[in-house]
Amino acid sequence: MSAAEVGAGGAGVAIPGHARPALGRGFRFQWEPAQKAHVLLYPEGMVKLNGSAGEIMKRCDGARTVAEIVADLESTFATTGLEKDVHAFMTMAVEKRWLEMRP
Repeated sequence: MSAAEVGAGGAGVAIPGHARPALGRGFRFQWEPAQKAHVLLYPEGMVKLNGSAGEIMKRCDGARTVAEIVADLESTFATTGLEKDVHAFMTMAVEKRWLEMRP
């Protein structure tokens, strides 16, 4: 499942390009060798992230803007046109409180 599929249907939150996404309170992001994937840990459990989601989340440090994250992903993976997919994932992640947007 791609980040776009994970984020499909999340139309309730507008994500401006200048916002600085950061991990939501109560969540910890890490690589989990047993899962062979990045995961989000929280008191009630764990969310296993697919590769696309992990790549987006590891860049959400509260310092980089959404636009900078998109540019970094496009550069890293030598592609263009990721903005829509990144926004869709971030919208879903904000709705689930995995991410919070900082000014």
